[in-house]
Amino acid sequence: AFLGASWQMCQVHVTRAVLRTVPKKDQRDVADLLREAYGNEPRLQDCADTLNARGYRQAANTVERFLPGLLNDTAFPKAQGKRIRTTNVMERMNKELKRRTRVVGAFPSEQAVLRLAGSILRDINEEWIRGCRVS
Repeated sequence: AFLGASWQMCQVHVTRAVLRTVPKKDQRDVADLLREAYGNEPRLQDCADTLNARGYRQAANTVERFLPGLLNDTAFPKAQGKRIRTTNVMERMNKELKRRTRVVGAFPSEQAVLRLAGSILRDINEEWIRGCRVS
């Protein structure tokens, strides 16, 4: 819907998806392997190859399937890339919108909802620009 927009897969969610296919005894090693490989395409491919060699074909397929979406954060400045590699910022923004709209309860009009949401999102954007954490 947004032409030219990149799609970053949440590294936490991909890690969880991979770990669900690996026996408990090897999950820590696989998680470390993934953590070291994120943000580096050749290392992610090596990670998938290693998983495949260890017999974790489904885990390797998961890494390979999401590989392009795991690298988009590297196109941004390091400070921003670190913040967009997971969905934490988006989840926090949704939580803040929900918290602030619940206080109002019933809105008099659709425009009132849009004004409040726009104001909240503008505040979050200004915090992002200043480099503050979205709290």
